[in-house]
Amino acid sequence: MTPSSKPKTVREKVHEHRKRLRAQGLRPIQIWVPDVRSPAFRAEAQRQSKAVAASPHAHEDQAFIDSVSVWNDDSLPEWDDE
Repeated sequence: MTPSSKPKTVREKVHEHRKRLRAQGLRPIQIWVPDVRSPAFRAEAQRQSKAVAASPHAHEDQAFIDSVSVWNDDSLPEWDDE
């Protein structure tokens, strides 16, 4: 950068960065996900969990979840958290 040129603004830098990404065949997307830290999320998750547990199909539902869950697959190696 020459002494007479002014530094690029953040907006210009972001524009150039996104332009390079688009040149690589990428495009921006925006994803909104539930805020798992919010009290409302916690309350709704608890409400749904209680409803599932109280269902007459709770045993079958849990058996299905267990059957498709990786952590119940004995053929997979154990993870060491150390």
